[in-house]
Amino acid sequence: MATVGTGRRARARRVATARALLATLLAAGLAAGCTASNGPGDDGRGSPRPSRPGETDETHGGDRPPVLAVKIDNVPAARPQTGLESADVVYVEQVEGGLSRLMAIYATRLPESVGPVRSAREADLELLRQFDRPILAFSGAQGRLLPLIDRAPLEPLTPGTPGSGAGVYVRGTTRSAPHNLFLQPRQLMDEPPGRASLTTGFRHGPPPPGGEPTSTRTVRYPAARFTFSWSDARDRWLVSMDGTPAVTARGEPVAPATVVVQYVTVRPSDYHDSRGNNTPYTETVGSGTATVLRDGRAHDVHWSRPDASDGTAFTTDDGTEVNFAQGQVWVVYTKAT
Repeated sequence: MATVGTGRRARARRVATARALLATLLAAGLAAGCTASNGPGDDGRGSPRPSRPGETDETHGGDRPPVLAVKIDNVPAARPQTGLESADVVYVEQVEGGLSRLMAIYATRLPESVGPVRSAREADLELLRQFDRPILAFSGAQGRLLPLIDRAPLEPLTPGTPGSGAGVYVRGTTRSAPHNLFLQPRQLMDEPPGRASLTTGFRHGPPPPGGEPTSTRTVRYPAARFTFSWSDARDRWLVSMDGTPAVTARGEPVAPATVVVQYVTVRPSDYHDSRGNNTPYTETVGSGTATVLRDGRAHDVHWSRPDASDGTAFTTDDGTEVNFAQGQVWVVYTKAT
C-alpha cells in the first residue's frame, strides 16, 4: 500500500508540475504565436493566436498529465527530423498539394528536441480529441482556424512572445526558415506524462492469427510516398520517404514496430493555403478497413471510432481486438477507394 501511495503522490506532483509550468508559459505569451516566427516561405498559416485569459489548473481536471503532440514538417528540406524516434505514435496525414505532414505523440519519452515544427490543420482537432486536453505544439495556423483551435479541448503551444525566456522553442542555424523551428520538450515538462495518458485505444500483445507474409508496403499520396520494409535483423519496419530511407538526426533508421495503414475519407475542407491549394480534411471518426503491419505480416482488419472522444478500435472479422507489437506505432491515413 505504501508503494501505491507513493506512486500516486509522485504522479500528482508530475501532473501539478506539468500543468503549472504550462500555465506559466501560456501566461508569458507562448500561446500567442507570431507570424514573423514562421519566416519567409511558410505556408501562410502563421497567424497569431490570442492567449486564453483566466485559465487555471481547474480548467483541466483529471489526474493525468497531458500528452504532447507536435506537428512536424515532412518536405525533403525538413529531413532528417529530430526527436521522431522518441514518439509513441506518429500520425501521417495528407496536406495541401498532395504533400504529407506528421504529428508525433509523446507520452513515455521526451527527446531533447523535436522538429521542424510546422502549422496545424482543422483535422488535427478531431484527431486529438481522443486525448485528455493534450498540448499541441505547432508553428501557427490560418487566421480563420484560430477560433476553432481556441474552442478545442487542448492546450495550443506556439512560438510565443519574445522575451519569455522559457527556451521552449528555438531556431536552428543549419536550415533556413520555415524548416528550422524546434521544440525543446524538456523545457516544458520535467518528466514524460506516462503511458496512462496515451488514450489511443491501441492494445499490445500477441499478433492475431494468420496474416500474409509481407516484406514491403507502400502508401502513395499525390506528391509523397511512404514505404515500410520489414527487417528481420531489427524486428522492425524500416521507413522510406519519397524513395529515400528515413533516418534520425543521428543517422539511425526510423523503425516503428507496428504500422497501421488506415483507409479513411479524405475530403476538401473550407480552407486553402496561400497558393490557393485546398486543405484536405482527414476524417478519423467513423469506421472502415485498415491493414496492420507487424512481425513481417500484413493483417486486414476493421477500424471503428464512434466518437471523437474515443480511441480507435481495430478488430478482426470475428470482432477480436487486434494487438500491436511493443514499440512505436505509425498510423498512415490514406484515402479509401
